[in-house]
Amino acid sequence: MAFDRRVARKRRQYRARKKIFGTPERPRLSVFRSANHIYAQIIDDVAGNTLAAASTLSPELKGEITYGGNIESAQKVGELIAKKAKEKGIEKVVFDRGGNLYHGRVQALAESAREAGLEF
Repeated sequence: MAFDRRVARKRRQYRARKKIFGTPERPRLSVFRSANHIYAQIIDDVAGNTLAAASTLSPELKGEITYGGNIESAQKVGELIAKKAKEKGIEKVVFDRGGNLYHGRVQALAESAREAGLEF
């Protein structure tokens, strides 16, 4: 059977999701990385609700980002998701890297969200 990168990522995602769970007190910060964009959501897994979301396609970042698939745009998304979380009164989250390595754009998003005030 041929190696499928998407299937391998999904396996890693399910393996991590067994341990990572977002509660109303400490929701999950989920990251999805595509070739051209990066997306972040803050999710309450108990209720199944998305509390806040940001991506390189967000209208707030429209003029600042020229290309969504680089580290600079991931940093801006991290700052935006932290700002939106603060507005909703969310201080602490659990980080879900979505089966991706903690490297590059995923790391940049996480570190900029930490610098903007989110705890994880």
